[in-house]
Amino acid sequence: MTSSHDRVRIIDTITLSDNWYILRKYVFDYLRSDGTWQRQEREAYDRGNGAVILLYNRSKNSVILIRQFRFPTFINGHDGFLIEAAAGLLEEKDPVSRIKAEAEEETGFHITEVEKVFEAFMSPGSVTEKLYFFIAEYQDNNRLNQGGGLKEEGEDVEVLEMKFDDALAAIRNGDIIDGKTIMLLQYLALSGRMK
Repeated sequence: MTSSHDRVRIIDTITLSDNWYILRKYVFDYLRSDGTWQRQEREAYDRGNGAVILLYNRSKNSVILIRQFRFPTFINGHDGFLIEAAAGLLEEKDPVSRIKAEAEEETGFHITEVEKVFEAFMSPGSVTEKLYFFIAEYQDNNRLNQGGGLKEEGEDVEVLEMKFDDALAAIRNGDIIDGKTIMLLQYLALSGRMK
């Protein structure tokens, strides 16, 4: 099998929007598995890469999550308020330092040690973003402030401390429907770290 670079030839790139992030239309030739070339067009939204972290406490059997308004879910029929793990864009920084800062901004917890557990593309059919997934143990004395996100970035974050079993139940009953959060909660469940 040839490499993907031998199978894809970008013919044209058109910027459709550069307002919030960058939406581009690509015209490319694709070498199909039967050996024929096919001209295709795709749009891809480039918002950079991101990181997400689930804070957990073994002795309390709890996790720290956040609730915030997500407009795209609102226009898709949801009330818009999602329960999520703390996350943010890398903004050209390394994933570890960025996720530590993001955890503190959103949750108020200062975390010094994080564990990277995996990487994943969340919507590879249309978005370029790759997410770096982390977990970290927290203690009550790690809390420096109330969190809440950065007002100047439009963030209005409610910090939630949930029992781990309640968080898993919230997946089953539909209260937690954010993919990255579900992945981290399931990872933590499979890891055997929690009671």
